[in-house]
Amino acid sequence: MSSKDAPPPLPEPLLVPVADSHTHLDMQSGTVEEALTKAAAVGVTTVVQVGCDIKGSQWAAETAAAHENVHAAVALHPNEAPRIVLGDPDGWSRQGAREAGGDAALDDALAEIDRLASLPYVRAVGETGLDFFRTGPEGIAAQERSFRAHIEIAKRHGKALVIHDREAHADVLRVLDEEGAPERTVFHCYSGDADMARICAAKGYYMSFAGNMTFKNAQPLRDALAVAPLELVLVETDAPFLTPAPYRGRPNAPYLIPVTVRAMAAVRGIGEEELCAAIAVNTATAFDY
Repeated sequence: MSSKDAPPPLPEPLLVPVADSHTHLDMQSGTVEEALTKAAAVGVTTVVQVGCDIKGSQWAAETAAAHENVHAAVALHPNEAPRIVLGDPDGWSRQGAREAGGDAALDDALAEIDRLASLPYVRAVGETGLDFFRTGPEGIAAQERSFRAHIEIAKRHGKALVIHDREAHADVLRVLDEEGAPERTVFHCYSGDADMARICAAKGYYMSFAGNMTFKNAQPLRDALAVAPLELVLVETDAPFLTPAPYRGRPNAPYLIPVTVRAMAAVRGIGEEELCAAIAVNTATAFDY
């Protein structure tokens, strides 16, 4: 195994336990038990396992049912909706190549997300939203229809909404305004600037910061973190993606949360324990566990 593929070492444990508000255990190497044990060893005692498609959402619900420290979020990722409607001839996603299913196929998929969202171990509907980075203009209608449906599902079941917003800030905020956001709305892997953080704060949206806030070019994220109200700040890995510096490019996992937390505390100018205590309360409040 090259050093690039090697898992980073365990960081010093946090003295106050926190939750990883967004992870993909199904995309990480090793077992769920191994991931949870390593995380708990450094003070990351709870994780929110997030689904991106039907299979992943079913797996998230099953995993949360089996582990008391795992909570599930279920959804069709914004990039999944156009693949269902328009097909995926290149087979880029985990399902491989797919035929176009049209709106009927999207309705069927949304019905399964609705069913999963009713389960007690499922604490959130997400990740849903808009992604103009990977999906071209032809996919926007399917994305927006799916996003609106997920907002309705979250509100009907009284669950949190977890937002994926990539290069679509204005449109995500517009759709939330038009539909009326659920009481608890989380911007996963917050990617806006300080001005957007002020808008989110005014609306009571949670902002979850990931390892990319440690990257050299991420000053706008650090500026956003500096102005976000402490009671609306969460932390996440989005593992196996977005591994924090100095381990960027190596596999991410929930046990690396302390690296990001310490970078966040430095930006806020507060002690690690104060930040952890706030994050622990905020995550439990956001996801109602």
